Amino acid sequence: MAAKQLNIAYVKHNLIDKNKWDECIENAANNLIYATSMYLDTMSKSWDALILNKYEAVMPLTFNKKFGINYLFQPFSCASLGIFGTDLSKDIINAFLHTIPPHFKYADIYLNYKNNFDLEEYNLSKRYNYVLSLDQPYDKIYSSYRNSYKQILLKNTNSNHLSIKRDISYEAIIELSAKKMKGVKPFKKDDIDNFTKLCNILLRNNQLKTYGVYGNSALLSSGIFFIDENRIYYIMAGNTSEGRRKGASHVLIDACIKDHCNTKLVFDFEGSNIPGIAFFFKGFAPVKEIYPRLKFNHLNKILKIIKH
Repeated sequence: MAAKQLNIAYVKHNLIDKNKWDECIENAANNLIYATSMYLDTMSKSWDALILNKYEAVMPLTFNKKFGINYLFQPFSCASLGIFGTDLSKDIINAFLHTIPPHFKYADIYLNYKNNFDLEEYNLSKRYNYVLSLDQPYDKIYSSYRNSYKQILLKNTNSNHLSIKRDISYEAIIELSAKKMKGVKPFKKDDIDNFTKLCNILLRNNQLKTYGVYGNSALLSSGIFFIDENRIYYIMAGNTSEGRRKGASHVLIDACIKDHCNTKLVFDFEGSNIPGIAFFFKGFAPVKEIYPRLKFNHLNKILKIIKH
């Protein structure tokens, strides 16, 4: 797509054609569930958009306002957003970023894996996701696991000391996850309320799956997974210390992979840049997927010092 054909417009939320938006996301080469209008409406308090021509490519601008300042931020449980479309190029990504309105004085947002270009004038850093193609037999996927993972799974198969339950309450998983994160990065009440609403919508749409791993009737590890036509997303984990010691998370992820092998889906681990979590995910032999983090700060000098 030549640069002269690029006509990118800033569109306020109430003027976005949601049908055309969702059609663009559905047909995009980098279609991700986070970019659908339903997901954005549920998880972001406010969002406008940049739209190329007649919805040939789009970029949601999820924003908030504090002290009278509009800023772009990454909503809870939206691993990556950015520009979506087909035939995306460095020039197109650059043009979109140049079109972000100047009234957004600050940004800290995650773009997506098809936006991963070196753009010298922007403060971009790399973030890492891990994905695993499920378009293959389970035995082939299993054969690539880390040997220690195979031992954990074999031990559980032989002893049955852990049991797997499907379709457990997503509220119980949210509660366990919130409890785990309380001392690290507590969930905000609004985020939890929005996420609970999102789970309810996706459950009705048959796009939500839950798993729980139990030991002596106690929930040790649990997971909420979202599903679209391309991916199954490991969206939230709720684990206990005992579950980690017993390898319950290994059993949980393996069960989900086994249930969805021989499909066109990609298992999306949703990160992480945290070394310990990344090491754990890499034991399932996924492929690294790189996406950029965009930060800019056009605040005045005093506010720059406060928000750096």
